[in-house]
Amino acid sequence: MNQPVIRVYVYGAEVKCASCVNAPGSKETYEWLEAALTRKYGEKSLQFHYFDIHTENQEGVDMEIVQQLLNDDLFYPLVLVEDRIVAEGNPRLKTIYKSLEEHGLQQVSNS
Repeated sequence: MNQPVIRVYVYGAEVKCASCVNAPGSKETYEWLEAALTRKYGEKSLQFHYFDIHTENQEGVDMEIVQQLLNDDLFYPLVLVEDRIVAEGNPRLKTIYKSLEEHGLQQVSNS
């Protein structure tokens, strides 16, 4: 069965926010999500994109989201599935799994 290709975006920064000192960094969260989601759904079904909110001229970045993060209206790391925010701050896999499955993704078999 052909599965759709779903885009997962993570917005973050190298510097941790003051309230996130003990949490993993944005890039670490991105790498963790990529590994966990690929293991569950397979690499052909997902495209991952990371945007650093302090880096200019990144292709595909949503500047409105970046501005909201810079203004502290949203917290990073911010995770989007397609164009919908599914997690901010400390993401939960179950919430992201649910969103991916709502987009038609199915878990790959382990056999």
